[in-house]
Amino acid sequence: MPHGRDGLKNGAGETISSPDPFEDKILALMPALRRYSRSLARSDTDGEDLLQDCVEKVLARRMQWRGVNLRAWAFTIMTNLYRNGHRHRARHPEVEFDQALDLRAEENNADPLERQRLVHALERLSADNRAVLMLVVIEGYRYQDVADMMEIPIGTVMSRLSRARRQLAEAMKDDNVIALRRPK
Repeated sequence: MPHGRDGLKNGAGETISSPDPFEDKILALMPALRRYSRSLARSDTDGEDLLQDCVEKVLARRMQWRGVNLRAWAFTIMTNLYRNGHRHRARHPEVEFDQALDLRAEENNADPLERQRLVHALERLSADNRAVLMLVVIEGYRYQDVADMMEIPIGTVMSRLSRARRQLAEAMKDDNVIALRRPK
């Protein structure tokens, strides 16, 4: 469908009202929000639930957005949703269906052992350290942005990031596979 200066044009050349620019910006953020939600939730399904809750809240509260840094605002909402859910789950623990049946989904990756080692290393990090690591390293936020999003001092961001990197490096080093030697 061709675009005109005033919006989309249909086949008859009539102008159709253009989609909401706010929603377009949210759609553009979806890949980054999905990565962050999955890293916080530690699973694809819980991450998708967190993503859906975040997008729903962002759209419902769009009038509260002050027009500055939509990305940081959405990430702050997701961080707060995760924290609230984490506190709720700590007070009201549940057993997942797959855990109850002791079933595990098979993963198709080029190197599943390496991915599994990384996932286990990330899971060993505290939720706060993992969140800082993901926001700085994966999402590319500046320390001050992360401090503002998580409502903590910038020095705390730097120490959590340093601690997370050190713990991750140690965990990955400790899990290295020892090469087997031929019997003599």
